[in-house]
Order: sequence, then C-alpha cells, then structure tokens
Amino acid sequence: MISRTRFLLALAASATFAASSWAADSVKIVLVAGKVKEVDKVGHHDYLGGCRLMQALLKQNPGVDAVLVNEEWPADEKVFDGASAVVFYTDGGGKQAYLATPEHVALVQKMADGKTGLVNLHQAVEFTPAFAQQSMSWTGAVYNGLSSRGHWDSVHDVFPKHAITRGVTPWKINDGWLNHLQFTEGMKGITPLVWSGKEKLGSPEGGDKDIVGWTYDRPSGGRSFSFSGLDAHGAWEQAGMRQLVINGVLWSAGVEIPASGAKCEADKALIDSFMTPRIAPPKKVKAEGAPGAAAEKPEVK
Repeated sequence: MISRTRFLLALAASATFAASSWAADSVKIVLVAGKVKEVDKVGHHDYLGGCRLMQALLKQNPGVDAVLVNEEWPADEKVFDGASAVVFYTDGGGKQAYLATPEHVALVQKMADGKTGLVNLHQAVEFTPAFAQQSMSWTGAVYNGLSSRGHWDSVHDVFPKHAITRGVTPWKINDGWLNHLQFTEGMKGITPLVWSGKEKLGSPEGGDKDIVGWTYDRPSGGRSFSFSGLDAHGAWEQAGMRQLVINGVLWSAGVEIPASGAKCEADKALIDSFMTPRIAPPKKVKAEGAPGAAAEKPEVK
C-alpha cells in the first residue's frame, strides 16, 4: 500500500502540476497586424512580418500561445476570448481598424476594463483627437499637436530597473520614432523605459518629451506597454530591442519575466524569413533640367 506521506506528496505534486498547467494554458496572446502596403520597400512598416516573427519568438517561452490576426481585425471576434494580452502593430492616425467602428472600440474597452494587457507598437501609439480619451485610458499617453516624429540615429544603453528591461542589452539604430507625447497627469502609472530624440539621441536626459517606450499600470488593474520604434523589419535584428519588446508583451500578459529575460532567440536569416513580399515602388526620376539631374548620355551604337 502507498503510505499516507507518499500519497500526500504525490497529491501535492499533482496539484502543483495542474496549477502550473492551468496557468500556462491561460497565457494567450493575440497579435493584430495592420495592413501592409503591397507597393513599398521590403521591410518598411511590415506589420504582418513583425507579428509573424513575434508569434514565433513568443512561442519559444513555455506555456505561451500566440495567435495571429493578419487582416487588421478578426472575422471572428471570439479570437479575443481568454486573451491575457492583445498586441496592435499597425498604422496610426485613425488608420487603426480597432478604432474603425464603435463596436470595435467598445470591445477593446471591454478588454481594457477586464484587465487584458494592451500593447501598441510603432504608429499604433498615435490616436486621432477624437479618440484621445481612449488613448489616455489604454496607453497612458496622447499623441497631439505638440508631438513629433522622425528618423534619426540613437543609442540605447541606459535602462531603468524593471521586469521588461531584464536581459536587455544596449543597441544602436536609426529608427522611425514618435515622441513628445502627453502623459497622464503627474506621470501617474507611467514607467519610462526608452528615450529617443534628435537632441539627446537616446539618452534619458531628453526627459519626458523623449520617451518612446513606456509601461502604464492602468487604474483598472491592467497593464499596457507601448513602444513607438520598429519602423522597419530590420530593427528586429537588434537583440536588445527584440528582448525589450518580447519582455514587454509577456509582461503585459502578466507573465513573470526571468532574470535573464524571456526567450527570443533569432538570427538574421530567421528574421528575414518572415518579411512580407512587396512590389518595389517606381524609382524617382528627376525631371530633365532639374538641379542635380544627370545629363542624358548619347546612345552607344
């Protein structure tokens, strides 16, 4: 017969396994990809390629189920059921499909109220003035008339102590940034993680106006993570930036981030394999006689 002690130990082990399995099964992350222009430079604003890559990287972590929505908004909204976090990697400025109808807005609001993690990447952080209230409520910030955007080189080598910065290594990049956002009064609930601006070029000395990556502990109890970089698919090659984003997505879902950071291993070949095929835009040809235009060479017969 099995002794009472051995039975209790087996029961405890079984309960622990069941609990951990239940917790793992509950970590569902939905990745919503914005529309990818058919005619564009390969890799530019490749929201689908980025979401496909994130899906693969997230699945490197045990118990994480990453579900891809590749048509801006799911045909069946039940895909959001049970989601621990939803990631929006899309165009902004009113082009977000999740702001397209009152029903879509209401559904995201319901998830926000229900403590679902919300992640906004690149231009998705820019809401139109009509949705300023939702922007502040969901991300803790508003992109307004005083905000700015642009491309410049920046160095990222100083990070505050936070679960999302675990395992994050320094990186240098020329990215497309959105900054100078208006945050919650007194920065309540906001934790800055990454800075970038034309003057300080990535240094925290740029202050609140240069914040381009941040968390927001929402009053409802949910978590939000926003990062305005990732203009081009090649940015994923930066190991430190990749670590930050994957950590941020998992943190928003309530996942405990290991001391060395979440798993997100990838080389250039893997990263490039997820890029969406594009039709190259026509080359710009300067008009004849325009400054800088090359003289036409005679035909060689």
